[in-house]
Amino acid sequence: MTTQWRKQAAPRVVTQENAILIGIFDGFSWIRCVGRGSFLTSPALKACIDARIDEGERCAVVDLAACSGMDSTFMGTLAGLSTRLKKRGGKLQVADPGEKNHHSLVDLGLHHLFEVDPPEAVWRGHEEAVRSRLQPFTDVKALGQMQRAEHVLEAHKNLSGANEENARKFSGVVNLLDAQISTKPGPEE
Repeated sequence: MTTQWRKQAAPRVVTQENAILIGIFDGFSWIRCVGRGSFLTSPALKACIDARIDEGERCAVVDLAACSGMDSTFMGTLAGLSTRLKKRGGKLQVADPGEKNHHSLVDLGLHHLFEVDPPEAVWRGHEEAVRSRLQPFTDVKALGQMQRAEHVLEAHKNLSGANEENARKFSGVVNLLDAQISTKPGPEE
């Protein structure tokens, strides 16, 4: 099978309907996903939390109250960010996922990787005050087609690493993306 790679304009990732908002508070960073959590918005989520981790943040809270749904890339990005935080002695918490998003997280076993609505969280009871102080995360670089494919591959490898069922479920996606990326000609070709 031959894969055609052509240059395409990068889709707009952050819009009024799909946004990543951030607030930095004493003891945690709050990141809110507005709209659909997808392969388009997950690079912004990753860049946002990676920047906070690089600044020494130990607790990242991902607010899903305004998230209309999540695809596997978005959830795989959450899994990878949780692992990165844990390696640095930190934690990822998910706030207000709603029934649909909570079911998606449980279905993939991701609720074992991070805390979902932890009752003892320092932000408990202050959600609306926190949300009122959020700003759009604007330090978003558009990804090219190859970078998007690499991001999607990394997210699905994160999901596959979460448990054996996910490894089976996402093996086709991982193998296909691995093959496509490895056959992509370099800039000198």
